Amino acid sequence: MIRLGVAKGARAETFAGLSGLGDLVLTQSRNHALGIALGQGMSLAEALAGRRAVIEGVASAASVAALAARLGVEMPITQAVEAVLHRGLPIDRMIDELLARPPRAE
Repeated sequence: MIRLGVAKGARAETFAGLSGLGDLVLTQSRNHALGIALGQGMSLAEALAGRRAVIEGVASAASVAALAARLGVEMPITQAVEAVLHRGLPIDRMIDELLARPPRAE
């Protein structure tokens, strides 16, 4: 997230405040609940059915992944989430692909 923001001209420190980490903590419970449902084998449609709250990660994953690709910013977790949500990548395969990445400093 920081790399993408910096690529768009933001200061890295901005992401340590309420607009970065604070927003992630606030929306984490809804996105987390969706992730649990998907991990239990529900389809995206099933997991979203009957929910009244907006789960921001569903819509933002695609736009963030596209922006990162356009700017040449590596965001493997975002790309993996987008692939699961919007392109049907099985979660087990996504995990395998992320874990197969060579280790590096972040």
